[in-house]
Amino acid sequence: MKLSAQEEYGLRCLLQLGRQEPGHSLTIPEIGHAEGLSVHNVAKLLRILRQGEFVESARGQHGGYTLALPSERIIISDVLLVLGGRLYEPSFCETFTGVGEQCLHSSTECSVRSLWNQVQQAVDQVLSRTTLWDLLHHGQKFYQPISEESSDLLEISKTQ
Repeated sequence: MKLSAQEEYGLRCLLQLGRQEPGHSLTIPEIGHAEGLSVHNVAKLLRILRQGEFVESARGQHGGYTLALPSERIIISDVLLVLGGRLYEPSFCETFTGVGEQCLHSSTECSVRSLWNQVQQAVDQVLSRTTLWDLLHHGQKFYQPISEESSDLLEISKTQ
């Protein structure tokens, strides 16, 4: 359960496009240079983002890539889903069965599965309400606690 390089770099490429004035595009080499990524990797990421309908491409001397939607309509959870998927899928448990063919814990008694489900729900809450616009305009300041309870827990941990 980690963010992949594809998800990280794809999001960074999208942020580069979001920083452009309307009507201005960026080429693959420009994005690669700005992010320190190979042209091959940027091309792959932009192809995925284009297939996901987050970016558009134009050919020719003044061609390049632009956002397909306004940044406030690009939901980060949707972008990450296209780039690599969710952090936790229920099928995850099938991959880590030990030496048996299936997990020894049923879904009702598995506390580990319950933990991963809760983590995924918390991640989904944040990512589904965060847009590319939020990242472009608020940077690290866009985060707000999910609930008053989690805010209280943050305050308690700061005082201890």
